[in-house]
Amino acid sequence: MTQEKAGNNYNATVEGGELVLTRTFNAPRELVFKTWTEAEHLARWWGPTGFELSVHTLDLRPGGSFHYSMKSAEGFEMWGKFVYHEINSPEKLVFVNSFSDAEANIIRAPFSEYFPLEIMNKLSFTENEGKTTLIMRGGPINATEEELKFFEGMYESMKQGFGGTFDQLDAYLTKVV
Repeated sequence: MTQEKAGNNYNATVEGGELVLTRTFNAPRELVFKTWTEAEHLARWWGPTGFELSVHTLDLRPGGSFHYSMKSAEGFEMWGKFVYHEINSPEKLVFVNSFSDAEANIIRAPFSEYFPLEIMNKLSFTENEGKTTLIMRGGPINATEEELKFFEGMYESMKQGFGGTFDQLDAYLTKVV
């Protein structure tokens, strides 16, 4: 198991092939959960730093999906999709995340043909004294050996990327608390 402290109550580890991210937010659990499940919130913080997110559909139910596009300042556009598996508000959210095209078909990542097509994400939300700790466990499903190795090689980059995304969520929460 590797561990990296990134400050700001952010901890990233690797456990059993999954990237495990832990972050504490100074906001109540119900609000933090809503920021993950409501279009008007997701549009304000989800995605890589420097990208603008557009929500195309959000159907929050098991089997439903969140389909979105992200555009950089330079005009580069990517599409993504969550397919929801479990929703237990405000405690747990489980979804499969993939890159997609504009029609919501799952496609390969724009940066590598070896990045897994599907990543299962399991989020748990716990509250203590008005602060919410989010634990996000993510790992490939239905992946080839080559895809698993590529994903493992991306751990450091994903730790940094999610650190930036969680910073965006933290900044957004300070505006809506």
